[in-house]
Amino acid sequence: MKRIIWDTFKVFIIFSACTFLFYFGLQMMHAEYENYHRYDPPEGPAVKVFQEEGDFLDRLNLFFRLGE
Repeated sequence: MKRIIWDTFKVFIIFSACTFLFYFGLQMMHAEYENYHRYDPPEGPAVKVFQEEGDFLDRLNLFFRLGE
């Protein structure tokens, strides 16, 4: 009986340690990528490739053509 309790305690300790390592690892990754600016304006000879002109029928036609 004592051995079962000891084994259960060891598994609980290992599970808790792995959970804490995973949690703090995710926090460190979040802190690293929080300051990463993904939406900065592009530098260099960038060209706009998407134009938002068009009416509802054009968008509806595209919707049906793509099978969405």
